[in-house]
Amino acid sequence: MLKIKELNKSFGPKRVLQDIHLELEPGGIYGIVGSNGSGKTTLFRCIAGLEDYDGWIEAPNQPIKNSIGLLLAEAYFFSLMTGREYLRLLCSARGEMLEDLDERNIFELPLDAYVSTYSTGMQKKLAFLGVLLQKNQFFILDEPFNGVDIQSNILFQEILLELKALGKTVLLSSHIFSTLSQTCDRIYWLKDGRIEQVAQREEFPQLEAELREVVVGQRLQRLGLK
Repeated sequence: MLKIKELNKSFGPKRVLQDIHLELEPGGIYGIVGSNGSGKTTLFRCIAGLEDYDGWIEAPNQPIKNSIGLLLAEAYFFSLMTGREYLRLLCSARGEMLEDLDERNIFELPLDAYVSTYSTGMQKKLAFLGVLLQKNQFFILDEPFNGVDIQSNILFQEILLELKALGKTVLLSSHIFSTLSQTCDRIYWLKDGRIEQVAQREEFPQLEAELREVVVGQRLQRLGLK
């Protein structure tokens, strides 16, 4: 189990995350929703060990960063690196031998082409494939469905369900509520750096309605469309 207790994060005088508590069990898929700037990406970076923080993050495997597959909304790629070289680098970082790569290239990416020539969606698929091939125990996926074609979105969702069946722990964010409601066991609403609400699967419709009310409110009337 991955436990996060009393996690706080500030950038100078600005408090970005406040008293975050999460318990993420093996075989669970957990969603994070929140507006831009609510702290989702910062939370993910803290869990992955990319940011300092106050509080505790506990997991069976230490250091936890060695068993987390982190997919950022915008992955970083070295220049003049092919897709094949990128995947080999990620697996080498985990001490994993990369075998049968062409067979495991389920997104049919041009692995011998430079990643700089890939489209945004192709780069997202390459980065996702990389963290999958590392054989991680925990997966943190920041907006995994953004910029990806509908066929790949379907495949992404099936991959998440397979990770669940394998007893992995998945934490992901999305601005599209339906992508979370179709796969998640629990959804956290992060608002202004705090967990505003926690919803179990049967409570997803209510949470979506509350989010819609907060987002829409009186904005349409104020817009005055005619």
